[in-house]
Amino acid sequence: MSDRAEKVKRLQEYYQRSDERFKRWQDAGFRHNAAPPHEPMPDDLIDLRCEAKTRAGTPCKRKDIYRNGRCKYHGGASSGAKTAEGKARQLEGYRHWQEEQRRLKSRPTP
Repeated sequence: MSDRAEKVKRLQEYYQRSDERFKRWQDAGFRHNAAPPHEPMPDDLIDLRCEAKTRAGTPCKRKDIYRNGRCKYHGGASSGAKTAEGKARQLEGYRHWQEEQRRLKSRPTP
């Protein structure tokens, strides 16, 4: 496993521990005296960069990365459905949304 992959895995584990602490605090009713202690991010993970290849072929230098180890430009949103079944499912959802919007517009306002 490469050094970067190891760091991304450690970053994901850090966020998972943070989520677990928050969940325990939430289950305790968000009591201020039961607030979980903050675990600082390890120093070697603070400046972790995206490093995806840009269009120019150079590595991306952004430091504001998500839990998956990529920035918002190189690992964020989905590229959409690829299969015919997936595209049909998206189209059906869009048509349902359109019907809902028409129904809401046709409803008289109070």
